[in-house]
Amino acid sequence: MGIITNVTRMWLTRSVRPFRFTGEFDRTLPYEDCERLGLYIHIPFCRSLCDFCPYCKTVYDADLCGRYIDALIREIHMVGAQSGSQKEVTSLYFGGGTPALAAGRLGEIIGAVGEHFAVTQGIGVELHPKDVTVPLLKTLKAAGVTKISIGIQSFQGKYQDLLGRGAVDLPALSAALAQVPFETVSMDFIFALPGQTFEDLKTDIDLAFAHGANHVAIYPFIDFTFTDSPVQAMPKGEKRRLLDQITHYCLERGYVRTSIWTFSSQAGACYSSMTRDNFLGFGCSAATLLRDRFKINTFSVEAYCRRVDGGQLPSCLTLRFTLRQRMVYYLFWTAYSTRVDERDFARFFGVPLKKMYGLELKTARLLGLVTEQGGVWQMTLKGAFFYHYYENYYTLAYIDKMWGVLRREAFPERIEL
Repeated sequence: MGIITNVTRMWLTRSVRPFRFTGEFDRTLPYEDCERLGLYIHIPFCRSLCDFCPYCKTVYDADLCGRYIDALIREIHMVGAQSGSQKEVTSLYFGGGTPALAAGRLGEIIGAVGEHFAVTQGIGVELHPKDVTVPLLKTLKAAGVTKISIGIQSFQGKYQDLLGRGAVDLPALSAALAQVPFETVSMDFIFALPGQTFEDLKTDIDLAFAHGANHVAIYPFIDFTFTDSPVQAMPKGEKRRLLDQITHYCLERGYVRTSIWTFSSQAGACYSSMTRDNFLGFGCSAATLLRDRFKINTFSVEAYCRRVDGGQLPSCLTLRFTLRQRMVYYLFWTAYSTRVDERDFARFFGVPLKKMYGLELKTARLLGLVTEQGGVWQMTLKGAFFYHYYENYYTLAYIDKMWGVLRREAFPERIEL
């Protein structure tokens, strides 16, 4: 894993310098001049912990959750007060964990955000299927939520058992969604599970769109080293065939591909916090991406509360980008949408995309990975698969290593990737 990602990093950044994260501490975050700024808030509490889930999470405790939300609101005010006026942002997403466990205070959190930021493209919340009830959906809607993402993973018993998930009450879920509508209702599924076939995924997608979803996300299973998941990864060849089959099926049905893993049945239905030029993250484990730096907050709930209660920002690691490093980061996550626009790149960096990466783009086109029209570079099906394949390497070489350390140390001194 390391060889592939290291060679790629050195080639694209034109440097042997690694991504060097240090424990340096910022008292302010220079986001005022950032365009297309998104917001992310992490709620780490779950009723129980799924073996396959790599995200920062802890078992729900009412007292701890209350202290955490208090600290979270203080963090929002500390960062938001840096701007002299209300800053326009694209979106606000709540992830977890299970944000619904704090549903009674989401309105309070959104209110704190609204004192400093004007959200223009909606507010999204991730939900466990058991949380999709009429009372809870009404609570979310009253708080200002416009998009929901339901972590189904699979409607089929054989995979629910494998993932340690209970059965989904599909009639009850469908009825609740019909009674309390949202702009976007996304349902998440995992693909590349052992023995999974096209018919398995097709059934899940058909059920999703027939029972209230207007957007689906089909995420590949990734075997993080620090999880206790018994699930075995699917071989590369099978994974590619499965991804191509489900992509062809969705496109033939007239669904719009909104990113590598996502498809929508209605215009405007979207759910992704990833394709943002810049973003601010609040809460433990939340990341912040600005023009010249990447930061991540401590994974420890207790350490997070102590740091914020002491009047300090809870970041534990900071990467100061070189220009080429920032370009690589920009291109990698912009490509998640399956397209890169030369004009957007030039607007962000002040230099033409082809001047910086003309050889790489030409090679990718010759290999059949991308097409180009009017300055927009679009991934082919082949390109989308190899993006997925490389993203798997990236996840295991970088994210797996970083998150593994952060699960053990609240404030590490240094990490090099």
